Amino acid sequence: MISLPLSDIASVLSGTLHLSGDDSPQTRVAGTVDTDSRNIGPGDVFVAKPGDATDGHLFVPAAAEAGAALAIVERTVDAPITQIVVADAVTALADLAREVVARVRRGGDLRVVGITGSNGKTTTKNLLARILEDEGPTVAPRASFNNSVGAPLTMLRVADETRFLVSEFGADGSGQIARLAGLVTPDVGVVLMVGMAHAGGFGGVEATLRAKTELVEAVRPGGVAVLNADDARVATMAPVAQARGVRVRWFGRGPAAEVRAEDVEVDASGTSCVVVAGDERVPMRLRVLGEHHVMNALAAITAATELGVSIADAVARLETVELAERWRMQPLGSDSVRIINDAYNASPDSMAAALRTLAQITGPDQRKVAVLGAMSELGEYAGEEHDRVGLQAVRLRIERIVVVGAEARRLYLAAVGEGSWDGEAVFFTDADAAYDYLIGELRPGDRVLVKSSNSAGLRHLGDRLGEFFS
Repeated sequence: MISLPLSDIASVLSGTLHLSGDDSPQTRVAGTVDTDSRNIGPGDVFVAKPGDATDGHLFVPAAAEAGAALAIVERTVDAPITQIVVADAVTALADLAREVVARVRRGGDLRVVGITGSNGKTTTKNLLARILEDEGPTVAPRASFNNSVGAPLTMLRVADETRFLVSEFGADGSGQIARLAGLVTPDVGVVLMVGMAHAGGFGGVEATLRAKTELVEAVRPGGVAVLNADDARVATMAPVAQARGVRVRWFGRGPAAEVRAEDVEVDASGTSCVVVAGDERVPMRLRVLGEHHVMNALAAITAATELGVSIADAVARLETVELAERWRMQPLGSDSVRIINDAYNASPDSMAAALRTLAQITGPDQRKVAVLGAMSELGEYAGEEHDRVGLQAVRLRIERIVVVGAEARRLYLAAVGEGSWDGEAVFFTDADAAYDYLIGELRPGDRVLVKSSNSAGLRHLGDRLGEFFS
């Protein structure tokens, strides 16, 4: 965080300042801001956020012992540390983030990019950050810091010298993206796709569309909306942008895209294509597994060109990326038995993309194995969407379909109903039982996809299989 006097912080947060030790209202604080006391070090700021499992106020003494300079609390705590008492710690976190970004913008050359979409946010964020970091100091979220706590924590890492802030905005209900994007009013807003992810929370795909449109509505007039030309729902955001004086740039694989990919070819080591923009044709070789990541790369390239990066430079930097993020199409194991651990998140769209990738990278003498768990947050659509995945797995001729967890049982039943009834599809209630089966079942030449939502916990099963077969 930039250096601020305690009095300024208290004013921004509409809080009451309780001084400790030698501190005065003019004492300046410039440390890292965090809600986890385990991450706190000397000079940092601890935000005591009440939670479902525990209360951050219990850890204020630990933060003080670790050397924190300030605690933002909802009630005073008996600990030797200066405290600012606020009405709501999460709201205070957002207010502080808004102020810090605004001050850096006024005093420097900070440009802000916001990214949303039903799938691909974290990968696109990482790809864009890789492009921009060679241009100047860049701040981007760790992992998937994209909610009401994670997004402001990322914003608060901005310093006076920061040139680029890449913010990822997730949501499971209306108004959330508007609140988060409203903290920074992005110069560039990127919308990747509108699909079924979190449809249960939103109340359907049309409600998801309205929520994702909130990012376009938050882009500052004179800014740019980078939109997916291949997604009909995303395309409806163009008039919204133009009505606000926001220019539209299109990416995609179809002819309507201003930045598009042609001659796409996929194999076990990555994806090749040609990036086309006007008269430019730049070959690109992505080492990140999955044809669907071409769209994420195109989005990142398009956004980067709006920030002054040439397509050739953007492509060259993307070609250095080996892994988008842990547990996202992460190759593990060995050349003999390759494990692809993609079990951090799952939606109907990302499940379909991962299964297609498995089919594309498996040779004719190799065996396709899909280890699949539940897709969460689909609400009333959960049953039919798990059915679709089971049907697709069979139709892609996946030789072994291993379904794990009671919430994914309909996926297994759909696969059996489609014809995988002779041992091709198996069901296990827990990951340990699936692991025991797989270490005895897998053989040289197998290509194994592990895919589920985070809540299903299969990412750890993927790690175990990767270690066993390494």
